[in-house]
Amino acid sequence: MSAPSGAGGLTARETVEAAARRSYGKLVAYLAARTRDVAAAEDALSEAFAAALADWPRNGCPANPEAWLLTVARRKVIDTGRRRETTSERLEAMAQELDAAGLGRQIPDQRLALLFACAHPAIDAAVRAPLMLQVVLGLDAKRIASAFLMSPAAMSKRLVRAKEKIREAGIPFRVPERAELGGRLDTVLDAIYAAFAEGWSDGAGTDVFRRDLAEEAIFLGRVVTELLPDQAEALGLLALMLHAEARRAARRNPAGEYVPLAQQDPALWNLPMIDAAETLLLRASALRSIGRYQLEAAIQSAHVARCRTGRANWVELVALYDALLAISGSPVVAINRALAVAELHGAAAGLAAMEAVAHDPRFAGYQPYWAARAELLSRAGPPDEARHAYDVAIGLERDEPVRRFLQQRQAELGD
Repeated sequence: MSAPSGAGGLTARETVEAAARRSYGKLVAYLAARTRDVAAAEDALSEAFAAALADWPRNGCPANPEAWLLTVARRKVIDTGRRRETTSERLEAMAQELDAAGLGRQIPDQRLALLFACAHPAIDAAVRAPLMLQVVLGLDAKRIASAFLMSPAAMSKRLVRAKEKIREAGIPFRVPERAELGGRLDTVLDAIYAAFAEGWSDGAGTDVFRRDLAEEAIFLGRVVTELLPDQAEALGLLALMLHAEARRAARRNPAGEYVPLAQQDPALWNLPMIDAAETLLLRASALRSIGRYQLEAAIQSAHVARCRTGRANWVELVALYDALLAISGSPVVAINRALAVAELHGAAAGLAAMEAVAHDPRFAGYQPYWAARAELLSRAGPPDEARHAYDVAIGLERDEPVRRFLQQRQAELGD
């Protein structure tokens, strides 16, 4: 006998999974904002989903899965409070708060407040992105640890400490006032982008955990833009992530070898995703509040336009890099600007532009710097210097297909 169906003809299990995807973060945020205890909210909701898996196949799916799950989780939170001997006054207040979203009533979406709590200055910057992935999306520590190249035990300890910090420090679950929103929102966006970058670094897409991580970061980006539709940098970040993700299938050829952007086949790009990114950029530009993520997305847009049309647009790209460098002061941006300058004025001009940051000690072990320097030296510098730069870049590269690409470029130097 098949399990009773939910809305849209889904089985009970599929309905539970859909509710988890759609509502996990919303329900954790609602419970945690009232209990001030993220871990307790997660535990109660986990038990509620387990109860749903047992109940819905037998008795059918409720008309309002979110409210059903919240009702069960609410009971679990209160039962846990009783076992911990929470004061009767606190229990009564908690019950009244949790009763505010009764069956059939609209549950307020406080995921954004939860994101701001996870990105609070009191939380270690290195754990903000993993914390968001767990408490807003429900990813387990093992999956997150795999994506961030850390042992599950170490990641679990960090996440537990972060949640304890939220409870013990009384970190508020609220969206900051407009006067302080900018700086705090930057922290949230940076954490989301850090999660995306970890997933994007798996160029071949063979690590399912890291590939999923990029998708989850995009989901978080959508949450922020839905809840803060008038924040240009949130729109810019989502546009940037979509532009990058749209080209994932073209980053490797059928043999698994690395394909640089200039040689990618635009037919392999996800054009609807690119169109969505362009729409977001237009919305952001209309708000007239330029920022880092919008500029980075505009740079990606310009690269895409050049590859699709064949029209050189290096003047525009150098101008965009100039603006981004003025905002960020990042030496990494300076490297990319030097490569664009080389396309516009020649490799010697690119090398001259790169000299401005060549002595930054952080570049000693930074592979993209050495790869860019090797490329420019191969065009305009002594072969021995180019060969040395390639040696360093190859030694620092962890991705084997990229290593082979660099080795091939080095071999083309000849004697």
